Amino acid sequence: MSIRVKINHQIKAPELRVIADDGTNFGVISLVKALEEARVRGLDLIEISPTALPPVAKIMDYGKYQYDEKKKQKVAKSKTTTTEVKIIQVKIGTGDHDLELKAKKVSEWLGEGNRVKIDLFLVGRSKYMDMNFLRERLERILKLVTVEYKIAQAVTKGPKGLTIYIEKK
Repeated sequence: MSIRVKINHQIKAPELRVIADDGTNFGVISLVKALEEARVRGLDLIEISPTALPPVAKIMDYGKYQYDEKKKQKVAKSKTTTTEVKIIQVKIGTGDHDLELKAKKVSEWLGEGNRVKIDLFLVGRSKYMDMNFLRERLERILKLVTVEYKIAQAVTKGPKGLTIYIEKK
């Protein structure tokens, strides 16, 4: 999950760009001088950016460094959101009341920030009906959705019927 951080004598670079925990910049100094400065202050030398030229190291308490890193990861994790795709299935002969209930559920899901996949499930001969008629049947439920939405993926015809994806504007 996290990259192994080198501290004190684990660092092998001969020269480092060193910064103290109070913000003091020591510039580029040798590893021996950096370790000595850290020892004098009673702190650790932590390699912050090993890929930089020369590598960047910071003189600070290792425990505090770990705490700060965990805090940063926690904040980053809390900012990520996952959108779920919710699926609702409608048939050609679905009644108005049932459509209203399903549209209410779709509106609820859109309000939560989820994407919704609406399937017009076709069985038997209905698979071969006029495409405009089938689209009109799909539009029936879309008209009942109360939340403002946009079409994320246009109507597609699949083996089981028509599908449309919608999401909140």
